[in-house]
Amino acid sequence: MEDWKALSSVGVGYRSGMLTVVEPTRQRRNGYVVWRCRCDCGGEILLDTRYLQRGAVRDCGCGGGWRARTNLAGKRFGKLVCLEPIHEKVKGRTLWRCRCDCGNECVAVSTQLTHGYKKSCGCLHGPRSDEFLGKRFGALTVMSYAGKSGGKHLWNCRCDCGGETVVSQSNLRNGHTKSCGCLQREIHRQNLKIVDGTSVVMIENRMKQPIKSNTSGVSGVYYNNKLNQWSAQITFKGKTYYLGSFDDLEDARRARKRGEEMYDDFLEWYYSEYVGEGKSTEMK
Repeated sequence: MEDWKALSSVGVGYRSGMLTVVEPTRQRRNGYVVWRCRCDCGGEILLDTRYLQRGAVRDCGCGGGWRARTNLAGKRFGKLVCLEPIHEKVKGRTLWRCRCDCGNECVAVSTQLTHGYKKSCGCLHGPRSDEFLGKRFGALTVMSYAGKSGGKHLWNCRCDCGGETVVSQSNLRNGHTKSCGCLQREIHRQNLKIVDGTSVVMIENRMKQPIKSNTSGVSGVYYNNKLNQWSAQITFKGKTYYLGSFDDLEDARRARKRGEEMYDDFLEWYYSEYVGEGKSTEMK
């Protein structure tokens, strides 16, 4: 068996084309030492002494190396601009990290770029527009394609309420998104029984039990540290009414009770107008 030390022409640092010998391995091929070699492009390859001496292999399979022949850094191919090579190979071809005009990044084989096979991250190949454009999904009408983000196709949609929103294709297909959000707001409004800007449910709940932070035991009555008195107030139709401050807690409670007469009048009107006598329960 041939000893690699005896082959003075081949050793660590020996160059053949774009290859530099890094170190010998323990492998043997037909009695010849197998060397680990590094290519100028950054790739590595294992070659035995014969191939190195003959110069039969002069690169790692990159076809001459990106530095020698295919430096694509900064070059544009369609919507893609090459950023940097990746030291991995696909069938001996260099991979490049590219940025698309849409903002996404992707990896492309050098020959795909130079031969015009790849011109974008995939955003040029959007879904068939006839499957979505102009179609209705719940209260939404698809107006235009909005591109691709995070691997998802996005569509610009107009809601029946007049609002506009961007919805992923998957959410349109599975019915997860049916409006710009107005349907959810309407459900919330109905659950709270909103009438004339006032929630019947919230009024009823506040009259039954004060919030946990309340120390007086009565909704709308609290201790005013600045005045060192008990203050009473009430909120109705989005406005807060000050009912006065008192030294005695009971006086503040009575003031609040008088203020709740507007609640009583409102609830009496609500139940007679919307619930009583078989009338519609739809909210205005």
